[in-house]
Amino acid sequence: MAQAGKSVAVFEANDTIGGGVRSGELTLPGFVHDLCSSVYPLAIGSPFFRSLPLSQHGLEWIEPPAQLAHPFDDGSALIVERSVAATAAKLASDSASYQKLFGPLCADWDSLSVDLLAPPRWPNRPIKFARFGLAALQPARRFAERRFNEARTKALFAGLAAHSMLPLETWGSAAIGLVLGVAAHAVGWPIVRGGAQRLADALCSYLHSLGGKIFLDHPVQTLAELPSSRIVLCDVTPRQLVKIAGPRLPSWYRDKLKKYRYGMGAFKLDWALSAAVPWSARECGQSATVHLGGSLAEIASSERKAWRGLHANKPFVLLAQPSLFDDSRAPAGKHTLWAYCHVPHGSDFEMTERIEAQIERFAPGFRATILARHVSPPGELQRRNANLVGGDINGGAATLRQLFFRPTRQLYSTPSPGLYICSSSTPPGGGVHGFCGYHAARTALRQMM
Repeated sequence: MAQAGKSVAVFEANDTIGGGVRSGELTLPGFVHDLCSSVYPLAIGSPFFRSLPLSQHGLEWIEPPAQLAHPFDDGSALIVERSVAATAAKLASDSASYQKLFGPLCADWDSLSVDLLAPPRWPNRPIKFARFGLAALQPARRFAERRFNEARTKALFAGLAAHSMLPLETWGSAAIGLVLGVAAHAVGWPIVRGGAQRLADALCSYLHSLGGKIFLDHPVQTLAELPSSRIVLCDVTPRQLVKIAGPRLPSWYRDKLKKYRYGMGAFKLDWALSAAVPWSARECGQSATVHLGGSLAEIASSERKAWRGLHANKPFVLLAQPSLFDDSRAPAGKHTLWAYCHVPHGSDFEMTERIEAQIERFAPGFRATILARHVSPPGELQRRNANLVGGDINGGAATLRQLFFRPTRQLYSTPSPGLYICSSSTPPGGGVHGFCGYHAARTALRQMM
């Protein structure tokens, strides 16, 4: 909106900008923790973010030697490298199949990413997009079992697909696995030097350079509190939109928003460590991201249980160790670490022991390195960021219906003229890529003309 010459004011409820892209000292002085997100394949691969001069505003990417590590109980691990061929070479009988799957998709990333990060529309390259879509619409478990022979490769893909926060038997759950797999090879899974907050700060700095204004610690209870404007873009989920804009919305639209389905929650832990995690598989030290779940069956069971309101004894754990590659995150010789698992929506069940047991399983001696921990169950995540309803970090369940038409078939628009929704509850959904707001702003600009 600011690039189009419009006057822009942002009202942020918290005392720091960023939402799910923030950092802070959660444990001990000198330890910088990312409060929510930490690894950014979709941000560095976002055509919109790439068009912005963020490096001039303090953003610096760090790409680890490997994009992802997935350890196994025998002390070995698979790693995903930028090279498709180098990654495939470690996959035994699945080498050719892996290259055939990811090679062409990586070659088409520049055009494919524009279509993937867009609302439903006729794609720029329909034939290639259709080929991707036929694979992406499948249940992740079935896709992995039919595509690959090796148990290790199936587990690797299951870990990628589990980012969807859906049961792996659900139609469409293969999509995020494919997107994240392609991104790992095409653009990498980097972290931000200094912490996630630096990405939010760079975006804020650029907005300020365009004349935009940001008002911190300014929660909005109703639209009547806002200054007069032609356009209001609400970076909130459907539940908050009903609360904030209810009187301006017809009852039929409010009813649709109230039926919007939120997804599983996240139970997150942050640690200050006296040393790096002592992985059994040395390869795990090459990546900022580690998936802990062993086999496809174990990962699928964990995600299915969380979806059904249960808590896995051996949860699939997504772990980030940024201080291995960014020494600004912790005092000399010390480290930061975070990990989370998926739990039922709004769960208050204590998962600390189970998460730490999963890490200890693949890194014996891990607990001995813990100096301090900070526990963030779903309720804490929501208190920290009201958009994380019930701990749902994706802005709503990414079921097939809600993957394409979120929060309703009107997408970013509402029945109230000049009022739009631009959160991750709109296409293309969760992830740090900027395209929910981008497409909402483009929609608003078109309708202003």
